[in-house]
Amino acid sequence: MANKTSTIQTIYDLCRRSFSPTSTLPPPSQIVQTLYSLLDTVTPADVGLEEENVDDDRGYGVSMLNPFNRAPRWAQPITYMDIHGGDSFTMCIFCFPTSAVIPLHDHPGMTVFSKLLYGSLHVKAYDWVEPPQFVKSNESEYSQVRLAKLVTDGVLTAPCPTRILYPNSGGNIHCFTAVTPCAILDILTPPYLEDAGRKCTYYHDYPYSSFSKDEAINDGKEENYAWLAEIEAPNVYMRPGNYSGPSPLG
Repeated sequence: MANKTSTIQTIYDLCRRSFSPTSTLPPPSQIVQTLYSLLDTVTPADVGLEEENVDDDRGYGVSMLNPFNRAPRWAQPITYMDIHGGDSFTMCIFCFPTSAVIPLHDHPGMTVFSKLLYGSLHVKAYDWVEPPQFVKSNESEYSQVRLAKLVTDGVLTAPCPTRILYPNSGGNIHCFTAVTPCAILDILTPPYLEDAGRKCTYYHDYPYSSFSKDEAINDGKEENYAWLAEIEAPNVYMRPGNYSGPSPLG
């Protein structure tokens, strides 16, 4: 247990020393690399988890999303476990049943470290094209869409390297879908805070061909782009869980 406590404690201490509640700039590269290396060593046992059976109950799948944001009665929720919540950073774990989804959303002004602890997870992630490019939409739900470039669209299987997204790069707008039961350890800095402009916004993505805009892209790779429309926050099927790993001491 001493080694497990040391790993989580070391991560917590580094975050506490390094992160600011007001900075929207990425942490210094040395801090990023140190935290990245530490997270890469974390196992499910280090945070009090056991890998679940791949035949576990299925969750709230993509095909079951509906306009009324109601989960089927048989759906299993995503479990959220809080390790630390503060002004400078949040450390938490999400445990997904098979097919569970966290829809496409953003992390404005935030840097996020995501460590897949076990299982397989499909990640689809975008960054905004700069300068911003908009087109008006004929859909009644929203007035315009904005152009984004695809960063990641594939399946991660543990063990795999920690993912890092930055305020303007790395896939700041992303969607998670559980291919098997899986768990993610997340560190967000600074955390969501609506009063500071860090509000979570959800999106629907449309293929580039869905809307026309002259010379919106010039690299000839339309499949790498999409138009994102802001949508109302969906009712993600989630429940609180009890974190049973070693608790870091501040």
